[in-house]
Amino acid sequence: MRIATWNVNSIRARVDRVADWLVRQDVDILAMQEIKCKPNQFPYEAFTEAGYDIELHGVSQWNGVAFASRLPMTEVTVGFPGMPGFGPVADDGSLPLEARALGVTVNDTRLWSLYVPNGRELTHAHYDYKLRWLAALAEDTREWLAANPGQPLALMGDFNVAPLDTDVWDVAEFEGSTHISPPERAAFQAFVTAGLSDVVRERVPDGYTYWDYKQLRFPRNEGMRIDFIMGSPAFADLVSNAFIDRAERKGDAPSDHVPVVVDLDLDSEDDDDRMMIFG
Repeated sequence: MRIATWNVNSIRARVDRVADWLVRQDVDILAMQEIKCKPNQFPYEAFTEAGYDIELHGVSQWNGVAFASRLPMTEVTVGFPGMPGFGPVADDGSLPLEARALGVTVNDTRLWSLYVPNGRELTHAHYDYKLRWLAALAEDTREWLAANPGQPLALMGDFNVAPLDTDVWDVAEFEGSTHISPPERAAFQAFVTAGLSDVVRERVPDGYTYWDYKQLRFPRNEGMRIDFIMGSPAFADLVSNAFIDRAERKGDAPSDHVPVVVDLDLDSEDDDDRMMIFG
């Protein structure tokens, strides 16, 4: 079973590219982030024609997460229990919950598509929100692992954290900014402490997943590694291959992120002839 995550940076702007990639790379399940649309705006037809069903959570032209799968999806969950909100305070004192988390179960494997808040600046309220959001997700992850230790679980998506200095092209360029600050890295490490591991890095130790559109960042390979597939031990045991599809940052109108992909060995005949690809 081939599973991927991709911050598509507006699915309506890149629907043909994403649908073509799914078929070309023989992907079974894709977790998408930043779809930037409501359910009635999503371009379902292209995915249906390619053989994929869609589950999504989108409330505006910002954020938004989704799954495209050619396998049945069950236990669809919008948001996680402890997820904090952000924005104007409602009359009841609550904060609006953004479209940043969606969970589904496929072949008894629990998958989450996650778009972690950016943080903006170290002194911005969004930075505190980001840390609270990650802490709440880590706490829920610990509970999920304790309740179902044998179920494969993967948190996939744009974490907006570069956990290692080598995950940015020049760490000095990021001094005093988000994505590499000690609290953010500690928040990321909390998932490792909880029992998850980066199932891609051990197979693809180098490489970025994001390059800004500005200042020729991609041609200069001035990128960041901020998109991850964090798997439970039961999930990690199934991983047989992984790659970062760097080529998807090329060509016309690419997303600023590229897909991150893993193959799971489920002893399925459908997976026996997978092509080994290295991005």
